[in-house]
Amino acid sequence: MSSPRRALIVIDAQQEYFEGLLPIQYPARDESLTRIAEAMDVAEQAGIPVVVGQHQSPAGFPVFAPESSTFELRPEIAKRADNAAHRFTKSFASIFAGTGLEEWLRERGIDTITIVGYMTNNCVIGSAAAAEPLGFTVEVLSDATGAIDIVNSAGSAPAKRVHETIMAVLNSNWAAVATTSAWTEAVTSEIAVAGDNLIESAARGRDAR
Repeated sequence: MSSPRRALIVIDAQQEYFEGLLPIQYPARDESLTRIAEAMDVAEQAGIPVVVGQHQSPAGFPVFAPESSTFELRPEIAKRADNAAHRFTKSFASIFAGTGLEEWLRERGIDTITIVGYMTNNCVIGSAAAAEPLGFTVEVLSDATGAIDIVNSAGSAPAKRVHETIMAVLNSNWAAVATTSAWTEAVTSEIAVAGDNLIESAARGRDAR
């Protein structure tokens, strides 16, 4: 099997998730941010292109407004983004919708995207699902992403449950989920991160009852 041709995609590592209306709750935001920066450093050392995206809402919007301080990248990410191979802004959960990212990846022969950033329950899962029909292999780093507590008319869930559930869902079909440490080992060995599949995940689920 050939080695993955990876790009590391950093999704929305912005101040909004630290100082705005959408603070990341799980994993601890400072810890996940450290893992994002670590993944960026590993990618740069391995010659893996780093792509940095930022969510942008219309001017005056409560979150991600381009004129707001919370639109900006976190300082730890901003200084590394200066060396990014590509940067883009987006308006939807998917990193592919209206961004030109698909074309950029294909022009460089990228077949595998490694996703880090925020939020697990919006842009991470939305991007992983959107990658499936495009034919990209997806890796998601569980400790370099993060979720928020959710309460709405359909129900409620704490961030820990949201994050862990979505990681299990992703690993069952849309992505190979790994820690940053395990991904670093895979990068060093030039191998793919091993994922799971829906059929076997379902069988284990039945057996666990």
